[in-house]
Amino acid sequence: MGDAERYIGVAERRARLASRHRLAGAARAGSPEEVADSLVALHGTDPATVYLAVGARLADPATTVAETGRALYEDRALVRMHGMRHTVFVFPTDLTAVVHASTGLAVAARERAALLKHMATAGAPDAAWLKEVEEAALTALARRGQATAAELAEDEPRLREQFVYAAGKSYEGLHTVSTRLLKVLGVEGKVVRGRPLGSWTSSQFRWAIAPAHPELAPAEAQSALLRRWLTACGPATEDDLKWWTGWRVTDVRRTLAAIGARPVTLDEGTGYVVDGDLGPVAGPAEPWAALLPGLDPTAMGWQRRDWYLAPELRPALFDRSGNVGPTVWWNGRVIGAWAQRPDGEVVWRLLDTDGVGRDAEAAIAAEAERLQGWLGATRVTPRFRTPLEKELAR
Repeated sequence: MGDAERYIGVAERRARLASRHRLAGAARAGSPEEVADSLVALHGTDPATVYLAVGARLADPATTVAETGRALYEDRALVRMHGMRHTVFVFPTDLTAVVHASTGLAVAARERAALLKHMATAGAPDAAWLKEVEEAALTALARRGQATAAELAEDEPRLREQFVYAAGKSYEGLHTVSTRLLKVLGVEGKVVRGRPLGSWTSSQFRWAIAPAHPELAPAEAQSALLRRWLTACGPATEDDLKWWTGWRVTDVRRTLAAIGARPVTLDEGTGYVVDGDLGPVAGPAEPWAALLPGLDPTAMGWQRRDWYLAPELRPALFDRSGNVGPTVWWNGRVIGAWAQRPDGEVVWRLLDTDGVGRDAEAAIAAEAERLQGWLGATRVTPRFRTPLEKELAR
C-alpha cells in the first residue's frame, strides 16, 4: 500500500488533537511555554484568550496568571505580535524570525503603502516626514523600555498629528499618526505588544521593541512554519493550510513539496502530515473534557471543522465574522458552550448529547469548577460575543 493511501479517520484525528494540543488529562503541560510550543500560536486579539487557552491546558491551572505574565513580560519567552492573516498571536520567541519572514513581510509592505497613500490623500506630511517620526518613536521606545502611544507622543509630539481617512465616505474617520504607525511597525516586526495597562484581561497595552532576530529567507521561513504547524495540527488539507497561513495556494503547495510532506486520505479528501508522522496514533487512556475560550487555537485551527464540530452547532457558537466563542469539548469534539455570569459562576450548556452520559457531564462540571477556581474574582467577557455565550452569561 502506498503512502498516499494511508487513511486517517475522525477517531485518529481526535486522538492526535487530544495529546498534541495538551487537552487530555495526561497530556497537560507544566508551563505556558510548553503550551505555546505545542500549539505554535495562541490567538492574541483578545488578551484574555491567551490566559484562558493556557489555563485549560496546564496541569496546575492555579499558576496560569502568574506564569503566563512571567513568560510574556519578564522572561520574554513568549511574544505577542502580528502574524498570520494580519492577526495578533502569541508565539514562542524563537519563532519570531520565522513568522516575520514567512508571513509578515508581504503584509507589512502593503500596510506601509496604505498608510502613506491615506496620508497623501488627506494632505498629511510625506514619507520622509513619517520616517523621521518613526525613528524618533523607536528611539524613545528603546529608551523607555515599554510605553503607551500617549507616552511616546510626549517624546515625539508629531505622533499626535491627525488626518482624515476616507473623507466624504460613510466610514470617514479621523486617524492619529501614532495609532496607524505603531500598527505598521508591529506588522514589520519592529515593535511588539507589552504589558497591559490594567489586569491580564485588559485590551489596553504598552508597546516594546521587538526581540532581535535573524533575517530569514521567506521560503526558508515558510518551510519552518509549515513543518511546525503540521507537526502540531496534521493532518490538514490545502484549504486548511491556506486559511491558517494566509498564503497563496501556490506558496502552500511549494512549501509542502519543500518539506517533503506526505499525503494521506481524509474524509474530506487529501490531507498532509510531516514526513515520519504516517504511523497510527492511539487515543488517550482516559476520556477527557475541556472548556476552551473564544478564539482558542484548537477550535480555530482548521478551515474544515466537521470532524470535530457539527455544522448545525455553528450558528450558536460563532459570531457573524466567523469568530468562535467559548466551547465545551468531550473526547475531541465540540458539544456545547460555556460562559461566565456576572457573579463569577461558570455555566455551560450542551448542544450535542449524542454519546454524552453522566460521566461526561461530571467531567465537564469538574472542568467548570477548575476554571472558576483559578479565575477567582476576575470576570471575563469575550471580545467577540456569540449567541449562546451571551445567553448563558445573563
